[in-house]
Amino acid sequence: MNQWAIIWSARESFINGLLATLELFIVAALAGLLIGVLLTYIQEYQYKVVNRLIIAFVSLMRAVPFLILAYLLYYGLPQVGISMEAWTAGMLALIIYHGAYFFEILRSQRRIFSAGYVEAAVAQGFSRYNVFRRIILPNIFSSALPLLGNQLIICLKDTAFLCIITVQEITAAANSVQATWFIPFNAFIVAIALYWGISILLELLIKRLSLYGAKRGVTHA
Repeated sequence: MNQWAIIWSARESFINGLLATLELFIVAALAGLLIGVLLTYIQEYQYKVVNRLIIAFVSLMRAVPFLILAYLLYYGLPQVGISMEAWTAGMLALIIYHGAYFFEILRSQRRIFSAGYVEAAVAQGFSRYNVFRRIILPNIFSSALPLLGNQLIICLKDTAFLCIITVQEITAAANSVQATWFIPFNAFIVAIALYWGISILLELLIKRLSLYGAKRGVTHA
């Protein structure tokens, strides 16, 4: 039987893996971005103890390999009486890990954001929340789009690690097909093509968002 015909016959496995990967990625990306925005907002209040805890959390996530975090949540926590399904552990690992990186990206842009805009908004009577929502966040988010786009692609690729804790995503589907039919080249070429396709769509989305921000007067300058 032709190897590509075998791949076609196993298309359902790849489709299911693709859908699982997309679900993991979309939920983790949205939740991670929300965490990043929330932590950036909290830092606006300049609470020393809270800010130190946030920085410690980010430093820890930057030091810990993603796979180790996934292992800890899935295999380690049951030792202290906390058990999760592989899907839940994998999703939580993605959210926590990339939430820290999204925050670090937004924080770096906040540092270089002109204080003059904030001072002008405060002088006009804006509350701290409205200053953040209407002035700070749109501008730092726009300037951070290229970096956020890169981090989104890293988040997508990190979903592949979750096959190690039995999450059935694209890489797990490819591995299952190659183990059954002994055609690793074809199986993993398909997996690469799927990841590449998603990455291209992400790049197009980031470009569209950049153009939209420029039209609305929010630029990278």
